Amino acid sequence: MMLGLKLPTDPRWVNIVEKNIKEILTDHAYCEQKAASTAISLIVSFPEYTELIQEMIKLVKEEISHFKMVHDKIIARGWTLGRDRKDDYVIQLVTFFPKGGSRTTQLVHRLLYAALIEARSCERFKLLSEELEDQELAKFYRDLMVSEANHYTMFLNFARTYGDRKEVDQKWQDLLNYEAKIMESLSKKESIHG
Repeated sequence: MMLGLKLPTDPRWVNIVEKNIKEILTDHAYCEQKAASTAISLIVSFPEYTELIQEMIKLVKEEISHFKMVHDKIIARGWTLGRDRKDDYVIQLVTFFPKGGSRTTQLVHRLLYAALIEARSCERFKLLSEELEDQELAKFYRDLMVSEANHYTMFLNFARTYGDRKEVDQKWQDLLNYEAKIMESLSKKESIHG
């Protein structure tokens, strides 16, 4: 299955999205903004990883430009950006690995979380690009899907580079299994991950 995800999104999720385009665009805008924040946070927390920093600088620019693209779509439809709300998916996901450990371990865990969030976003964007009746939005999500796939592989490759490859691959599989369990209770809201 695409991206290694263990449980595909229930296609009926798109029906919820269709009825709540304003809500999904607001949620999506904040997802892009949080992705930029994650990249900045990695720069602040792990400045000695030069190659990572270089890529995170590029990522901040890209994610904030995506935020602007989504924000422009909201404005074009005569709406304003709503307030951010908690992302149940991410809140549950980031409890998987135990807190603490060496700096390298902490970095690997953060990179794996980021990889998985990007992978799920990519899978959702693909579904939207194929199923949305709104052709303009469908094309928009098709274009974004490509860059999200690149982000997922970048984060995963950094985790494999900085951590022990065998250990990292095992953690990745364990995290994918855990994420599938989370997804069983989601796909019922008009949010990118919900």
